[in-house]
Amino acid sequence: MIRPRELSATLDLFPVRTPTLPPATHTNSYALGSRDVLLVEPSTPYDDEQRAFLDWARALASQGRRAVAICATHHHADHVGGLAVLANELSLPVWAHPETTALLEPDLAAHVTRALDDGDRIVLDGPIPEAWQVLHTPGHAPGHVCLYEETHGTVVVGDMVASVGTILIAPGDGDMRIYLEQLARLESLGARLALPAHGDPIDEPSALFRKYIVHRGMRESKVRAALDAAGAKGSSLEDLVAVAYDDTPVHLWPIARLSLQAHLDKLAYEGAAAFDGDLWRAS
Repeated sequence: MIRPRELSATLDLFPVRTPTLPPATHTNSYALGSRDVLLVEPSTPYDDEQRAFLDWARALASQGRRAVAICATHHHADHVGGLAVLANELSLPVWAHPETTALLEPDLAAHVTRALDDGDRIVLDGPIPEAWQVLHTPGHAPGHVCLYEETHGTVVVGDMVASVGTILIAPGDGDMRIYLEQLARLESLGARLALPAHGDPIDEPSALFRKYIVHRGMRESKVRAALDAAGAKGSSLEDLVAVAYDDTPVHLWPIARLSLQAHLDKLAYEGAAAFDGDLWRAS
């Protein structure tokens, strides 16, 4: 693994080991800016990886660059595991969406000094000035944000998509209906480069956003078919997993069950499914 990885004169990638969902093993942090630099994803909880992150961030000064803040795309542990240590050691404020801040532990939330909301602009001065637009993109997490730099067509996508593994939409934090709406919004940007939290940069992001939408639509169709086949007798989650995820290895069914619940919640919202306390039925 090469790190840091220079992607352009204004953009570096630094993957750090995190307790994330396999097959991913790392979360990507990014340095945005040619002089003023925004560090994205204070993710790792591991001491050795935090030291490596700090060395990387401090070395920016040798390039005439300086970190001005840290941004967390959302509150999940593999994205904020190093927030307190990195913010303290670098004496940097943390920026996040208010819903992310509300979901952080109080000692972590105390570091957040700027609330990011949809439409905000983050202006980074330097030889190559950049303005990153904040996009509030819930669905995977309530306070999830992406950052879009229109001039270069670059979008930091956090956990909206990945180039290794997939994205879990889990009940509670996640909302499948909203997630799909936000994927369509990202697709409409026509971005030329997407920077995910897991895996390599994505050169044709609109195609990947569309692929995710189509795949989730395919899965929803299988869920609907399973409900229709069960008819009035209804189906349990376990029964539905076995049918709707019959193309998924059995050892992944516990995770599939979470995704299934997200699909069922979406269908219930739309009036296409109902839950009576024990079983799901088409409606």
